[in-house]
Amino acid sequence: MGLIKKVGTKALGTPAPAEADAGTRQMPPAPAAPSAPPGQGDDGTRQTPAARPAPPPDDTRHIPPARARLPEPDDDATKRGIGAIHMLQPGTVLQGRYQIEEPIGIGGMSVVYRGRDLRFKDVVRYCAIKEMAQSAADSSTRLLNLKNFEREASLLATLQHPAIPKVYDFFEENSRVYLVIELVPGKDLETVLEEAGGPLDEVRVARWGAQICDVLAYLHNHKPETIVFRDMKPSNVMVVSHGGEERIVLIDFGIARNLNRDNAKKGTMIGTEGYSPPEQYRGVAEPPGDLYALGATLHHLLTSTDPRLETPFTFQERPIRQINRAVSHEMEAVVVKALEYDMAARWQTAEELKRALLAIPGVAMGVAAPAAPGAAAVPVVKAGQRTEVLWTFACEDEVRSSPHVAGGLLFVGCYDTNLYAIDATRGEFRWKRATEGGVSSSPTVWLDNVIVGSEDGAVYCMDMRRGALRWTFRTGKAVRSSPRVEDRVIFVGSDDQHVYAIDGMRGTAIWKYRTWNPIRSSACIAGQVIFIGGDDGHVYCLDARTGGVKWKQRTQQPVRSTPAFSEGLVYVGSLDQNLYALDAEGGWPAWRFRTGHYINASPCVVGTRVFVAGVDGFVYALDAKNGRLVWKFETGSQITSSPRVEAGRLYVGAVDGFVYCLDAGTGSVIWKHAAGGPIVSTPAVLDGVVYIGSMDHNIYALKA
Repeated sequence: MGLIKKVGTKALGTPAPAEADAGTRQMPPAPAAPSAPPGQGDDGTRQTPAARPAPPPDDTRHIPPARARLPEPDDDATKRGIGAIHMLQPGTVLQGRYQIEEPIGIGGMSVVYRGRDLRFKDVVRYCAIKEMAQSAADSSTRLLNLKNFEREASLLATLQHPAIPKVYDFFEENSRVYLVIELVPGKDLETVLEEAGGPLDEVRVARWGAQICDVLAYLHNHKPETIVFRDMKPSNVMVVSHGGEERIVLIDFGIARNLNRDNAKKGTMIGTEGYSPPEQYRGVAEPPGDLYALGATLHHLLTSTDPRLETPFTFQERPIRQINRAVSHEMEAVVVKALEYDMAARWQTAEELKRALLAIPGVAMGVAAPAAPGAAAVPVVKAGQRTEVLWTFACEDEVRSSPHVAGGLLFVGCYDTNLYAIDATRGEFRWKRATEGGVSSSPTVWLDNVIVGSEDGAVYCMDMRRGALRWTFRTGKAVRSSPRVEDRVIFVGSDDQHVYAIDGMRGTAIWKYRTWNPIRSSACIAGQVIFIGGDDGHVYCLDARTGGVKWKQRTQQPVRSTPAFSEGLVYVGSLDQNLYALDAEGGWPAWRFRTGHYINASPCVVGTRVFVAGVDGFVYALDAKNGRLVWKFETGSQITSSPRVEAGRLYVGAVDGFVYCLDAGTGSVIWKHAAGGPIVSTPAVLDGVVYIGSMDHNIYALKA
């Protein structure tokens, strides 16, 4: 019988929205399609289960003492569920020792009361009294609940960690089973999130995550057997404030289990839908599964989007920074890796995940536990590895757009909503034109026009000398794709799922092609066709004149990389971690090269080499004909900037804040320059100068 919980806790005390009755439900095994990790199968996009009704928060949680009576049930099912549970009256004394004061939480298999230990006469010692309460109609479910309750008592009695509640007693009275544990005087993270009314601060969340990693590391390294928690979620994590610091406590060990790998038999499918990893649906419980659930918890706290309301395993469709731009790229990368579908691609230990969290700027400061050895550090620039800064220009917000240099001017978009024109030689301001949204699209120049897309959903055409607006073309959603121009036709994608061909003179649509997800890749124009990627996982070949589809090739994940064309092959990266070389005529894969993480960057083809960078932190040089690795260079941080090669040198930016200059033949470092923030912009190289933007709000001109 598979048990994946959809619903649970009925909180008492603080008013809360009406919730459905708690319990568990049978779930079918995870579909076969998603179980294939990226790289297995050339043409199948991952299938996901259909969306399910919204679940309320789940399982028992400790909350502050109740200030009001139990909320009235709002439907017959809820009334029946509560009616089936016998509630102890205040003043009831158990074992002649524990006095019931009030209920503080109710779940599908237990009621938790705030109690007082009467053996301490001179002081008031409170405790949490957890009573086994059976409301499930199915006898097999009731039996499983009882076993889980007894397991929790036995397990907690063997554990000693400051982030795990202490066990005081376990007994049976009047045919009911009770567990007496430490009362945690705080709030669970789900309540903290609800009270905040929106996403929580990144540094605060990361520090909680590091503390959770500490307790998971304790469980996963437990002797003689590893313990897998199996139900990590915000409602099972308490935060206690003391002396200006916040301490994390993990609660509800009802479905935690000892891991015995000598027994090959799979366990029960159990957990909480939305947070549970894919393998747990198949009855497999391993430590990386707890790290997946922690990743889901962090995603929930950083975005305020409840994974129980979404189709399971679809976090990649809700990128953190797309929802909450206050989150850093570093934090997003840490969570993305934790949420990998394939167990082997995730963080493998809680210690490893903790080090990654503590390496995020601002997180280690103020964390009680010192950073573990091996935490990532900012690379040190040695003498002889620097280059000359010709000028810098400060914008008013992050620069994620990539510069375009033409006619002595540098054009670049900024998240302050403006397109800037700057003197390319002296770095002096010439003009800026405001849009109605941030500009992450990279501008292009055609004749005396500069064209760019905006988060406001429009494509703008301006006079390149004065910035005067010539026309505006509106799409249905944000334009993060960068315009490409050929024979007065502008090709651009939109988050409204369309690829557009626009008349460059009039700003009117020539044609549009509908896909099934946002288009954030930019077009590669090759003769009478264009190649472009889509978030639906396809690479499209479209007729440049009519928009008709010539072919499309599926990858396993969204394609945001911009294709490159050379010698009959189309090179493009995918979030499925592969760089593909596709036949330009038919779209079939000639070869593919697997990296260690997503590829957002666009490949660059020079002669017999194709260069690409990945979120795994590597720059790769491959043989363009067969995909054989020639060399790779590790930066130590994720790369979404695309490499550019000029005069035998490769230039690329990285999230560690460095601009790297590498020997394109060997991959050795020639120089690197430290900016004041992460770099996701792609460099432009012209006349011995490298131009690049940074999230520190600056544009840099560096000697190549």
